[in-house]
This record gives sequence, structure tokens and C-alpha cells, in this order.
Amino acid sequence: MLQSSGSRKPWCITVEQISRSTSAGTENPLEFTSNTHDHTAKSLGPEHLMVGSGSDEVISSLILCFCRPGRDKMLICPPTYGMYGVSACVNDVGVVHVPLDAYNGFRLRPEAVNKALSSNPSIKIVYICSPGNPTAACIAKEDIQRVLEHPTWNGVVVIDEAYIDFALDGSSLAEWVLEFQNLVVMQTLSKAWGLAGIRVGAAFTSAPIAKLLNSLKAPYNISSPSSALACAALRPENFAIMKESRRKIMQQRDRILQELPKIPGIGAFRGGIDANFVLVEILDKPRDSGGRPSNEVALALYNLLAEGKGIVVRFRGKDFGCRGCLRVTVGTPDEVDRLLEGMKAVLGELLDQGVDRVKDKLGEAQA
Repeated sequence: MLQSSGSRKPWCITVEQISRSTSAGTENPLEFTSNTHDHTAKSLGPEHLMVGSGSDEVISSLILCFCRPGRDKMLICPPTYGMYGVSACVNDVGVVHVPLDAYNGFRLRPEAVNKALSSNPSIKIVYICSPGNPTAACIAKEDIQRVLEHPTWNGVVVIDEAYIDFALDGSSLAEWVLEFQNLVVMQTLSKAWGLAGIRVGAAFTSAPIAKLLNSLKAPYNISSPSSALACAALRPENFAIMKESRRKIMQQRDRILQELPKIPGIGAFRGGIDANFVLVEILDKPRDSGGRPSNEVALALYNLLAEGKGIVVRFRGKDFGCRGCLRVTVGTPDEVDRLLEGMKAVLGELLDQGVDRVKDKLGEAQA
């Protein structure tokens, strides 16, 4: 989020920092962002790029481009980002679900995906979120490759890399679009860059698909101020600011991974650690007393943290394979302090007094 210097979070790139770069000229951002040559010796160019008003426009444009309303379908792998299903509904496109392997780190199941593609020729797009939301786990490159190399299916594979800047260097498969003509890789400035307010997302893909997407999008879909700020953000000096912010976030993520399990009632971390959030189980009693993941306790904890402590986490217990889970975003050191203190206090009350009693007490205090 873009904020003024007086109220901004300390880890966001500010308008002031970026604006100092806008008048200095703009190099080709692809030269120092996506052309890492970790996956190919070839280089991306502007002809491989479509820029949208956030990744959501890219998602919708892909459906408009490749799916016929009322006839075609897309495939998603839950638990995953909810906007895929929303865009499918808006565009009257069916959705086929092939869940991730919830018992194996939320890995992609390429055999099951390929089986669905072979049996249902109306599937035109496969959406894969990597790192996953809410799983925080990167999908293995070899599993994606097995889908890309399906012997008969002729659709498009889309990898959503919204959180890729928090993963290990070299994890992005953006430049892989030069090796697979039916691959699209989406990225955004909304996450690691803290620039959600300017609404800039991108699709890297083969030149023919990029030409189609650019022909579909509305004229002037990116405003001049957003365009200038995005280009300036990708200059080397501001790229370095993002990397330093990422380092600080990862420090606090490691702190959460170490300290949160010490709180009675906290269960296992699910998925991976490739994002700026973690997915954690909330139990109905302490782990050493045989506690099991509980949607009731997790939902109560979610509500009580927000209403009583001003701490917002996300309840994901209704997602596939996420029973009793909260998605916890990594914050500043002070925010992590508040999180740990709030979780310990509220979860302790819930386990000691029961969900209903704690809810009643909160209601009485607010009356």
C-alpha cells in the first residue's frame, strides 16, 4: 500500500523514494528483474509482456481470451486464490477442481491434473498458484513441467507468482515462457513491493499470447502516474530497497516460526515458508494433551483477535485441507510482538474457559 511518509509502514517503498527516480530515465526493467537465466539462456523482451491493472485484470483477460462462456472450463487446484473462481463465475466459465496433496506439503498432483485434462477437452486453462495462497508453498518445477508436457492437451498453463519475491532467489519461472509456448506467468507489485495502490500486475508469456492479451485489454488501462511509479520502482536502487525490506520480513517470519509453537493450542505449520505469511493449525486443546485442529476455536480466535485486540489474521478453515487453520501475515517487530502476545492471551482464554464463555464475556464488555 502506498502511504505518506508520516504514516507509512517502515518496510514499504514510499512515493517519495520512487518519485526521485522517475526523472532519471527508465532502463528496461526486464534486464534486472526477470532475466535471471536460471531456467533458460534466452532473454525476455517487451514482446513477451502484458501489463494489467493488477493481476486480477490479467486473470480475467486470460479467461476472455481462451474460454467461451457457457462452454469452456478452467482447472484450479485448491486450496488456492479465490479470484480464479470469481472471474470464472463472472465470465460464465465452469471450474474443475483438482486439489493439491494436503498430506504432502500441498504439492501439485500432476497425474491427477493430466487425467482431468485428458478426460475433459473443454478445459482450456490451468491456474497454478506458486507460492500458494494460502499454502505459502512453491510448486515443484518438475510437477509443473509434467503438466506443460501433456501429450494431447492444447490449453494454457498459468502460474500465479504474486508472492514469488518472498521465495528463494531463482524460484520464478517467468523466463520459462521462452521454452513453453503455452505458459503464462503472472506477477505483481502489490506484495513484496508494497505498491498495491498503483494497481500494476504483469503477465509474461510467449509473443503470440502476449499480442492477443494486449489486443484484448482496454486502452489506457494503466494510468500515467501508475506507469511512472512502477517503472521507477523497478530501477536498481529501489529494487535494492525491496530486497532489504524482504530480508527484514523474513527475519520476522523466522521469529514467528520459532515462537508461535510455544503457545499452547498452536498446532503444526502447514504448507511452506515461501511467502510473507504462514498457515498454522489452531487446536482444541494443547498439543501435548491430544489437541486436534478445530474450526470452532480457530474462527473464535480470528474474531476475538480482530474485535478485542485489533489484530487481523485470516480464517482459512473452510478451504480444502486447512481444517482449523489461520493464515498469519508477517509484520514489523512491534506487530509480531502484538501478535504473539494477543494469540497467547486469547487462545489461552479459549482453551481454559471455552469458546462460548469467552464470546459472552466479549459481548458484555462491548455492551
